[in-house]
Amino acid sequence: QVQLVESGGGLVQAGGSLRLSCAASGLTFSNYAVGWFRQAPAKERVIVAAINRSGGYTYYRDPVKGRFTISRDNAKNTVYLQMNSLRPEDTAVYFCAAKRGSGFYSTSTVYTLDYDYDSWGPGTQVTVSS
Repeated sequence: QVQLVESGGGLVQAGGSLRLSCAASGLTFSNYAVGWFRQAPAKERVIVAAINRSGGYTYYRDPVKGRFTISRDNAKNTVYLQMNSLRPEDTAVYFCAAKRGSGFYSTSTVYTLDYDYDSWGPGTQVTVSS
């Protein structure tokens, strides 16, 4: 069974940095595109960043462009989200999600919609204080 577990969340002051990790097991990791989502209280879950199966193709939601970086290390079955210059509005539960790709052309595909994804981690809390 595919399992995803996020780590690295916590409390940080505005302007600080956190690095989230998403560790995957029970799958051939290179077959999966991965996304990071977040959900603030009373808000809908939204895409933060996404990366294709092999890396090299990425997507960032506008509010995090230039501040967040998604990367992956398929040898370690891990995807990272480096978050710099954090703001209070970044406070949310952050989820990683995996989408299995199929075929050659899926290697370059990034997915930005939550319903594209097959598997989800339980989330990790990120709180940014002012």
